[in-house]
Amino acid sequence: MPSINFILPHWLYWGALIVFPLVAMFMARRGTTHGYSRPIGYLILVTGGLLGLHRLYLRNLWGLLYLPLFFAILFANAQGRDARELHSEASNVVKSAQRTIERLEPNVDGADEKIAELRAQLDEAEEGSFGEIRAERMLEKAETGLEEDTARLEQARADLQATKPELADAQAARELWTNVAFTAFLLICAFILLDAVLLPAMVRTANERLDAARPEAGAPGSLEAIEHAAEKRLDEVEADEVQSDMAHIGTGWTGAIDRLSYYAGEFVSYWAVIAVFCYYFEVVARYVFNSPTIWVHEGMFLMFGMQYLIAGAYAALTDAHVKVDVFYAEWSARRKAAVDLVTSIFFFIFAGTLLVTGWIFAMDATRVGEVSFSEWKIAYWPFKWAIAVGAVLLILQGIAKLARDVAVLRNSFKGA
Repeated sequence: MPSINFILPHWLYWGALIVFPLVAMFMARRGTTHGYSRPIGYLILVTGGLLGLHRLYLRNLWGLLYLPLFFAILFANAQGRDARELHSEASNVVKSAQRTIERLEPNVDGADEKIAELRAQLDEAEEGSFGEIRAERMLEKAETGLEEDTARLEQARADLQATKPELADAQAARELWTNVAFTAFLLICAFILLDAVLLPAMVRTANERLDAARPEAGAPGSLEAIEHAAEKRLDEVEADEVQSDMAHIGTGWTGAIDRLSYYAGEFVSYWAVIAVFCYYFEVVARYVFNSPTIWVHEGMFLMFGMQYLIAGAYAALTDAHVKVDVFYAEWSARRKAAVDLVTSIFFFIFAGTLLVTGWIFAMDATRVGEVSFSEWKIAYWPFKWAIAVGAVLLILQGIAKLARDVAVLRNSFKGA
């Protein structure tokens, strides 16, 4: 299988984080469309074509043909990884044995001559002298070293002889599974290219089939009737959720802050969709092409960190932050406003500290041009500035909440 050496350019990463949410927000306001869409079909073809998801989206059972080919790639790559490990182990044994043989063969071949010289020196040494003792020790050491080197040399030759066939078998298995995976991948690519040409006709056929079934969709219990009811209910739920969130937006200058928090939260919420595409790419790159990435994991956890910070004001607007409200939930609006005014001091201490520390972090990162330690080397200063931006949005939303609480208390006292 070919490998993927793609590293996401920084400009594309930041461009996607800015452009994609804007496009998604625009499309979300276009309303619900029914039937099958050619752009969605091509989107699924590009992102899920390896699994034939574009055909399954159009209810074309030929999409099931992709699945065994895709699983064949996964199986072949798994077997290939095992063969690569065996090949690596055998290769290490062979190389180690060859180095041992190259190092010990000259020593063993010249040992007999050296031992003969030491024996001659021992014979010439005066009996009981220091020279005789020294010669005996050197001879004994040389004979012991010869025995050890001979044993190690024989073991290295045996290891080399036994491992060479294993190395050849592992190499053959590795090439076999690589070819199987690559062949299956080429077949899938051929099917994807063919479907790219056929997709407009497939979408048209699917819509014609859907239109032909619609007159009978009114029959109770029919599949079309159930799907239509499910789509209608989903639209109603989505509309209710939007209206529920919009209901928190006030009027006047506090309403302007509410809208800023709302749109900021909606903007970063679509980053979660980007994560789906990125992690899909990571899974395919890792398990299909044996090319795991670094930038996907790093880029996504940094992105989710910014999302968490910037969406904090949206969570405050919609009262979505986690809290214990066993007593608070049953209080009147006047008592809630009074308690919120008292406890707001802790909120502003936290938000102010977040702003100050975020500002310091961002200024330091900008001044030194801080980048990540990975090969991706993404700049860190935009992420650090997200801390300050999130803190500003949170403080503004806190000010709007504070103003509303003051208004509630003022109106309650006027009414009293």
